[in-house]
Amino acid sequence: MKLLFIGDVVGNAGCQFVQNNLHRLKNEHEIDITVVNGENSAQGNGITKYSAQQLFNAGVDVITTGNHCFKRREALSIYDNSAIIRPANYPDGCAGRGVCRLDLGKTQIAVINLSGTTYLDPLDNPFTCIENILENIDTPNIFVDFHAEATAEKKAMGHFLTGKVTAVMGTHTHVQTADEIILGSHTGYITDTGMTGPELSILGVDIQPALDRFRFRFPTRFTEASSPCFLNGIVITFNEKNGKCTKIERIIIR
Repeated sequence: MKLLFIGDVVGNAGCQFVQNNLHRLKNEHEIDITVVNGENSAQGNGITKYSAQQLFNAGVDVITTGNHCFKRREALSIYDNSAIIRPANYPDGCAGRGVCRLDLGKTQIAVINLSGTTYLDPLDNPFTCIENILENIDTPNIFVDFHAEATAEKKAMGHFLTGKVTAVMGTHTHVQTADEIILGSHTGYITDTGMTGPELSILGVDIQPALDRFRFRFPTRFTEASSPCFLNGIVITFNEKNGKCTKIERIIIR
């Protein structure tokens, strides 16, 4: 089977680019399941019902998020949809869930969302959290979106989960890394899947305001860049009987 994972979708332009390209991409790669990180899919970042619906209408099966998961006021109701998940290491009692289970008839898939804690919000320990989650997962086909800032923390999670999950897919930093690998002949890994949105930008926003913030250290209002979009993602081929990743391939669509 094949799973397509698309990196952080940015704004309306990113959502539209997914809508325009996903059908062809799924056919070309013979994709069975599509997962997208949508935590920046709304205009200005965060996720809204509208941006989530854009992604579902395009053919997405599961939407993961990250540190902007509760950026919008409507976020509490967004997570009533079991196909939209937030990092599992938010405290108990928090709205939403961190795991989505898909029943495909002949097999089951589990998608888990985690947030790193280095340079991000001080949530529960993601390593302890995933250990507890895996005790209650009854399928070998397990995919983890690890939304983290630090490369070292992502690498550590990849090695920690080697042989325990099908793939660890890094998100958050919006720059696709060229380190895709299969760890322990079992677990697909990439430090960052990249982003989907305006390519000539600074992480999807207009260059000048972002540049001014770095140069002058004063607050600036970020706006979505208007340059042509690209799509970053990975295709993971796996054996659904034992959960082993047999191939991981980076993709860039311009």
